[in-house]
Amino acid sequence: MRFSYMRRIASAALRPSLGLALAGALGLAHSQYVPLADVVQIASGWDHSCAIVGAGAVKCWGMNNAGALGDGTQIDRSMPVAVVGLQEGVTTLAAGGWHSCALVATGGVECWGANGSGQLGNGTYASQLVPVDVVGLGAAAIAIAAGDDHTCAVLETGGVKCWGSNGSGQLGNGSYLGSPVPVDASWLLGARAVAAGFDYTCTLVDGGAVTCWGTNGFGQLGDGVTQGRRPTPWPTVVGLDSGVASISAKSSHTCAAMLVGKARCWGSNWAGELGGGDSSSHSTPIEVVGLGSVQSVAVGNGFSCARSTEGAIECWGGNSDGTLGNGTFRGSLVPVDVALLSGALAINAGGRHACAITNLHEAVCWGNDFFGQLGNATATQRLTPVDVIGVGSIDAVSAGFSHTCALTAASTAACWGNNYGGQLGDGTTERRLVPTVVTGLGNGVRAVSGGRRHSCAIDASGGVECWGENAYGQLGDGSTTDRATPAAISALGADNLAIATGWYHTCAITSAGGAKCWGDNSSGQLGDGSTTQRETPVQVAGLASGVLALALGEAHTCALMQTGGIKCWGGNWSGELGTGDGQQHTTPVDVPGLMSGVRAISANTTMTCALTDSGMAKCWGYGVVGNGSPNGSSPTPVDVAGLSSGVVAITQGALHVCAQLMDGVRCWGRNDFGQLGDGSRETRLVPTEVVGLGGPVEAVSAGSQHTCALMATGALKCWGSNAYGQVGDGTAEGIPLPQTVVVPGDPIFRSGFE
Repeated sequence: MRFSYMRRIASAALRPSLGLALAGALGLAHSQYVPLADVVQIASGWDHSCAIVGAGAVKCWGMNNAGALGDGTQIDRSMPVAVVGLQEGVTTLAAGGWHSCALVATGGVECWGANGSGQLGNGTYASQLVPVDVVGLGAAAIAIAAGDDHTCAVLETGGVKCWGSNGSGQLGNGSYLGSPVPVDASWLLGARAVAAGFDYTCTLVDGGAVTCWGTNGFGQLGDGVTQGRRPTPWPTVVGLDSGVASISAKSSHTCAAMLVGKARCWGSNWAGELGGGDSSSHSTPIEVVGLGSVQSVAVGNGFSCARSTEGAIECWGGNSDGTLGNGTFRGSLVPVDVALLSGALAINAGGRHACAITNLHEAVCWGNDFFGQLGNATATQRLTPVDVIGVGSIDAVSAGFSHTCALTAASTAACWGNNYGGQLGDGTTERRLVPTVVTGLGNGVRAVSGGRRHSCAIDASGGVECWGENAYGQLGDGSTTDRATPAAISALGADNLAIATGWYHTCAITSAGGAKCWGDNSSGQLGDGSTTQRETPVQVAGLASGVLALALGEAHTCALMQTGGIKCWGGNWSGELGTGDGQQHTTPVDVPGLMSGVRAISANTTMTCALTDSGMAKCWGYGVVGNGSPNGSSPTPVDVAGLSSGVVAITQGALHVCAQLMDGVRCWGRNDFGQLGDGSRETRLVPTEVVGLGGPVEAVSAGSQHTCALMATGALKCWGSNAYGQVGDGTAEGIPLPQTVVVPGDPIFRSGFE
């Protein structure tokens, strides 16, 4: 991988001969987003959507007040987030009013979100923010459907079971009593598909017949009447005792795609959603006029859509939210073409929006976007299809004090979060909730590092450029003037090997392997034998060569040497130099007991940690050193509990530490903002596992009160404090569980979409 050496020299940098990857000083970006790719299926609820991607992973976006997105939060999302625990093996999705369900390859069903009527099927009425198993199915499911507040499954036996609300008999078991566990729909045999609307259900059985049950105020059961309710699946829909290929239901009308290529609809028709050219409700199916050869149908609230065998999408009915996708707000009693869309592989309709899968296996949506249900990182209504945003590939990440920077596979750089000092490098001081390109760096960026309120990068030539706050000269450009865009440090020349940022000082490893530092020096943290502030780089005494990695705290600095030993200098009032003497040192001194055998180092405000060749973690200074002691501090290195081997990398925030292991990430220390990623906000004296990462981790980087992990897939996940948007998920809500960062990719305009 390009610049893999740079990726190893991070806030907890490594000796390169070990071939280990670690992030703590690197960056990302471009101006357009990557569309969500490899989409297999899409399902839309009232104001949210979910998609199956790749090998069966699930991502959701939109309204989340009841947990319908399954990411462990109740925060609305304007871009896709991973559903906890569903990283593979999902074959079918169903999205209801405010809940979602997934059918997995084993035939089991998992649901999440609102559960006031028992629609999750787990035997309770408590809403769930992450998936739970549906209990009591009795056989493997082959199809699922979610209504407003009830859910149904077709079993491999040909039977149907439903659960949840039943005030209109929509569960089909002959009663009007709801159930939080599955019950049999009476008399049904040979079912192969199911559709659920608002308080009613329909099934498609062998031979192509359709039967419906539940509420019937608009004739949505298709039995020729428009009154009452029916709690059992009988009789068949008038005229549809054979020949039906698929069915769809949402609010109060139903549509069927016929084997002969036509579409028929019945039920409510206040906006012309039946497509027959009028606006009168029909209690028996009518043919949709003007359609060619229909492959599938999708029903929304007051509108309908169909996909032709050639992949064209046409919609009809109400259009006050732009749901017809034709660039206007005008409703239509007959089908109209969805603009800019051809060769579609699938269509699905929500309450006030619609989504499709393109021939590139990407997702596009249009219509209402108040809750972010279009998934394009905005809350802007769209009258024509727009891309659902995916996640670009990241090479490395660096978490600053309250901002984050990263490096893409394309070797471009971007930052997000707090921008008070201009540390995002975009020419402004406005905070950013999603990654923003760093102005002027271009391609070929080798490394980037985020400090307290400044950032630095190594550019394509190996030169160092810095931007942000500069009151102490930490940008190294010979001034104390803040910079909102990168400024080159000419004194360092080219071919520098690494860059590291502290609170108010910065250091680099030069092409000769030496260490140079600049900025605040009130505690001797520049290592030049003085306490004089420096606006340009100075040589660290005795370290003209042989330096492999640097780690910077608030007022101290440490270097990992080629010998495997550690040298530290600067402030030591909290024991952060590890010497045990509590004395400030303005030039490098050895850390006793760690003069060899060390492969990586990291530093935070007043604490330092080391990773030994045997995979053991050791820490010292003030904070929570991880040995279980309530005091949590030590002036000399101590072993971290439970981490005597197997540690790949280590990184530190202001008052927390995280270790990357072969099987995940463990963190300890303060957890006020959820920066430990264990789903709580409780301080941990010993390492605790980060939950919900969903796969192998390649690197980890800790900011002041947030943490980020680079996944082996190239995705980036962050958690913890998010007041400035430093988690990068498009919100400013603190989150104690990992959230996927939406990353800019190369400029992409697919199939004419915005």
